[in-house]
Amino acid sequence: MKRLTGLDAGFLWMETPSSAMHVSGLAVYDPTDLAEQGRSFGIDDVKAMIRGRLHLAPPFRQRLVEVPLQLHFPLWIEDPAFDLDQHVRQATVPAPGGLRELAEVAARLNATQLDRSRPLWELWYLEGLEDGRVATLTKVHHAAIDGASGSEITVALFDLSPEVATHPEPDEPWRPDPVPTDVEMLTYAATSLARQPRRVVRALRRTGEATLRVGQMARGATSHLAPLPFTAPATSFNGAISARRSISMATLSLTDVKRVKNAFGATVNDVVLALCGSAVRRYLADRAEEVDGPLLAMVPVSVRPEEARADMGNQVSSMFTTLATDLDDPVERLGAIHEGMKDAKEQHRAIGADTLTDWAEFATPAVFGRAMRLYARTHLADRHRPIFNLTISNVPGPPFPLWSAGAKMVANFPLGPIFDGAALNMTVMSYQDRLDFGIQTCPDVIDDAWALADGLHEALAELLAAVDDLEAAADAATGAAAQEEATLAEPASTEQPPPPPTATKAPAKKAPAKKAAAKRAATKKAAATKAPATRAATRKAPAKKAPRA
Repeated sequence: MKRLTGLDAGFLWMETPSSAMHVSGLAVYDPTDLAEQGRSFGIDDVKAMIRGRLHLAPPFRQRLVEVPLQLHFPLWIEDPAFDLDQHVRQATVPAPGGLRELAEVAARLNATQLDRSRPLWELWYLEGLEDGRVATLTKVHHAAIDGASGSEITVALFDLSPEVATHPEPDEPWRPDPVPTDVEMLTYAATSLARQPRRVVRALRRTGEATLRVGQMARGATSHLAPLPFTAPATSFNGAISARRSISMATLSLTDVKRVKNAFGATVNDVVLALCGSAVRRYLADRAEEVDGPLLAMVPVSVRPEEARADMGNQVSSMFTTLATDLDDPVERLGAIHEGMKDAKEQHRAIGADTLTDWAEFATPAVFGRAMRLYARTHLADRHRPIFNLTISNVPGPPFPLWSAGAKMVANFPLGPIFDGAALNMTVMSYQDRLDFGIQTCPDVIDDAWALADGLHEALAELLAAVDDLEAAADAATGAAAQEEATLAEPASTEQPPPPPTATKAPAKKAPAKKAAAKRAATKKAAATKAPATRAATRKAPAKKAPRA
């Protein structure tokens, strides 16, 4: 039996009839090689694989129990009634079985909330895709995992080759927990609440220190505060939503994204933010929707230490950053995002990773849950400035291929939750040399999710064209410099330069012509008598006095 943290429980309380708070992964597999070997990749094969690895994914057998009167956070217990067949189900994608048909089925299934009387996950086996492919939609509640721990579970359920590996059970076999009685849970709640004053003192101390650090940073000569919540401009997708969902997907080349980041001195995450911002900017422009400032994105940040990567639950914080959508030039937008993210990271470090988790421990479950339902029911999101405009999450995935029950995974589109006031989530996961984007929204707010997916391709093409221009200019400059260097390195000419034009044209030098002839005659006479050269020179000396006459 284990208590949820305040942050984990917060994701439970944020769930309303219109906002399902689970995270999903839509994976596509190619079982062609299995068919050639006489093997299958059916729903029974998937169940068998999961059954043999349940000990690698603890949330798959844990369910919630609520404390009476919601006096404290719920508990996780090992479900004594766990039944795998209730969590793995099957559906068919209609013809022709392309990505759009797959997205429609996934959106319908993803709109359904998880049953809290069972472990908070389910997997849908989706057949009927073109080219004989198969997909799975895995849903896990955000109260159980965040992006980092969800990635760890994903890897645990996959193999590094087509051969299905066996994972021995731990030495201590799995045992279900008895459901605690109301008295036991109330006793636990009282004991935990008795420690709250000490936690409050610690949270106040940390918050005070964080406030001082942020103040010092704001007074710094070179520092800039990142955008704050409730400073985002109003848009059509920042109001109340319904329970309906729409999904679109896009795949971009990781090599191309890295080429952009190297050319402009950014990071992969900066480029991802720029691509998403450009896609949303184009979507709004196509609908002639005017926005009174740059869009503001909420970027989840894992604060999970390396030694806790396998732990479940949420160890996550968030940053707010501009998408610079008020700038027309895509390269300028990327530069502004890069600088904005540096400020956001500096501010996040100043605030501290534990500040959010500290204060989440003091939320009152009954009050928080009722407040969120009231907020959704009264459509209050339509009546105030947005906290932020959209969520953009970048989850690193494996750079190597993965197989599930012998079938190779060819794509993996992550899907994050949306809620009132923030109806757009764009999450990306890397896989080998690709970036798979999963876009989830509400069709009552955004009419065409695929326009956003297409916008990602257009945004990357725009930045790649800028890289081409930059490289062409650099090549031209390099060529010009090489030509100039070659010119300077050429050897000097050995020919005598022609005499200056004035030396042959000056009329004043024509008069001594006769004396020059006399000198030549004297030289010939001296040569005839074989006089020494020195004496000949002596005889020539008086001739220089002739001009005086």
